[in-house]
Amino acid sequence: MSQTVVRGGGAASVKKRRKWSFLKRWESPVAGYLFLSPWLIGFLLLTLGPILMSFYYSFTNYSLLDAPRWTGIDNYKYILTEDDTFRDSLQVTLLFVVLSVPMKLISALLVAVLLNRSIKGISFYRTMIYFPSLIGTSIAVSILWKNIFSKDGFINQALALIGIEGKAWIADPSTALGTLVLLVAWQFGSSMIIFLAGLKQISKDLYEASSVDGASKIRQFFVITLPMLSPIILFNFVLQTINSFQMFTQAFIVTNGGPVNSTFVYVMYLYERAFSKFQMGYASSLAWILLVIIGLVTAVIFATSKYWVFYETQGGKQK
Repeated sequence: MSQTVVRGGGAASVKKRRKWSFLKRWESPVAGYLFLSPWLIGFLLLTLGPILMSFYYSFTNYSLLDAPRWTGIDNYKYILTEDDTFRDSLQVTLLFVVLSVPMKLISALLVAVLLNRSIKGISFYRTMIYFPSLIGTSIAVSILWKNIFSKDGFINQALALIGIEGKAWIADPSTALGTLVLLVAWQFGSSMIIFLAGLKQISKDLYEASSVDGASKIRQFFVITLPMLSPIILFNFVLQTINSFQMFTQAFIVTNGGPVNSTFVYVMYLYERAFSKFQMGYASSLAWILLVIIGLVTAVIFATSKYWVFYETQGGKQK
């Protein structure tokens, strides 16, 4: 009887060791790469591969209809020295970035401050304000915006009620770009959520101490809220700047680059060269120049951040 028990225990022990041996095999790096392989294959084929190919095509004359023909830096040389449309579209894009990014961040921050309080129904208000950002840059929203700012749109109908005659906002070169700026600024929900999360991390003791010293709400905002939120402001600033440089859908649907190219942003020009004129090599050069421009602007933002971004240390101080 005892031998039988011993043998049973030995068999169970062997079986347990085999189980742990099987599990340990999955702890090796090979198992990790195996689980990672779907994403890794997709990254190599659908992301890294096209990036490298576009870099090669940027030095060629490639029209999709013929084989690429190596031309060296001719594309870049022509873009930077002779292409007037490149300079005009870049100027429009820079103006759009300068107008839209501050407006979007200021709107997001002010609304986040208003929503950072404990009142009845606050979750509902946050959801409703965030809702436009869930729609994203869809074609439906762009078409809706186009109808709102058209000659017979909602804006002019509202102005007519108070005796003001409106105009075709998207058909006027002086206001067309402004309608796109308002559209982007209106979708500030994602930045607002990030600001709101940052506001939740600011200690209430700071506000209570400043109140004892007689600081007003406005002074608390500039002395406490903004410095404590400065790292998050930097994050949103960089993110929204990059997104604004790549703006395309709104301009393409709402104004189609017009009137008189007043909203002909950089990516629209890149799209025209690639898919209207089938100059893929030239379009690839434009894409890489845009990458360099975004990189330089981002580098400038980070370089200047040391003068206005404050990070809290373990001792509770900022630097």
